[in-house]
Amino acid sequence: MEAAVPESDQPAGPVAEGDQGDSPAGPVAAGDDHAVRPAGPVAEDGESSSQAAGDSPSSTPPAGEASIARADVPQEEEPARLRARDLIAPSRHEDEAEEAAEPEGPVKHAEVIAFANQKGGVAKTTTTLNLAVAFAESGHRVLCIDLDPQGNLTMSQGIDPDKVEKSLYDVLVHDMPISEIIVKKEIDIAVASIDLAGAEIAMSTKIGRERSLEKALKEVAADYDFVCIDTPPSLGLLTINALTAANKVIVPVQCEYLSMRGLVQLQNTLKMIQENLNPEVRIEGILPTMLDSRTVHAKEAVEILEENFGDLVFKSRIRKAIKFAEAPVKGSSVLKYDPQGNAAGYYRDLAKEVLANESA
Repeated sequence: MEAAVPESDQPAGPVAEGDQGDSPAGPVAAGDDHAVRPAGPVAEDGESSSQAAGDSPSSTPPAGEASIARADVPQEEEPARLRARDLIAPSRHEDEAEEAAEPEGPVKHAEVIAFANQKGGVAKTTTTLNLAVAFAESGHRVLCIDLDPQGNLTMSQGIDPDKVEKSLYDVLVHDMPISEIIVKKEIDIAVASIDLAGAEIAMSTKIGRERSLEKALKEVAADYDFVCIDTPPSLGLLTINALTAANKVIVPVQCEYLSMRGLVQLQNTLKMIQENLNPEVRIEGILPTMLDSRTVHAKEAVEILEENFGDLVFKSRIRKAIKFAEAPVKGSSVLKYDPQGNAAGYYRDLAKEVLANESA
């Protein structure tokens, strides 16, 4: 019997009736070893029930004829058609995307507390550090952020701001991950440098500049229970970043008349933040600091605070103590420098009050 396919380069396809190489479309006769069966399952009447991959409806042979694949030329498989969504994201599979979308469980985010008052010298830095260390003593994970270009919080942990290679300036201006500037001391601290003094000018043309710190904190929000932000003595862009990123604000107020006047301006700024940037932020409490109970003026100042702000005034009082000035010289908090002293006790009491308000 002759070969099933002639040796010419004609493309495989329907062959006219009467060709000697044809195999009948019906059942193949017994013993015919050279007959080529049509591809695919065979129906009861002997005809092929499916066309070869890639045939168009117009190339279907008429009834009684069959397509014969060339035996001497390997058939090349056509590549599968790409869907539109595969072209957009070809490396992502649906099942993998669904698995990735399912959260493993509820993610706890840090409570972000900003310590703000545009009046300088009211113990913002002292309160930020010592309250954070008091939280850590209670078993909480705490991150301090030094947003003040003076770098006093950084110095209070024994780090020289002038020798810092990377600081919050790089995070806010160049979008560096905040994890790269965190230094582990008594607590974790995101360090500052004098470069922060130029951050507001450098960020002036940046889109979404008020949310730069908020975006940076998303990287570490699940790693801490509390984030304590020390702000500069102003209501500029750095302080606005802190208030936009914060859930709560603690306002340290020196028990003097001029220090209390700044509360009105801070309230107005906070109201604008709530209306335009962060509707969730609120004042956690007003903290009387540097209290000298021997003077009538200090007592009157506390009374004025309580008359005007009521329950917003913390019951805790931070009284004057020389230990607050000595501890930064040793590069430590007052809780480490003099753990059994009265100064350390003031901030432990404040931590208990804040945590009690948190649970309530």
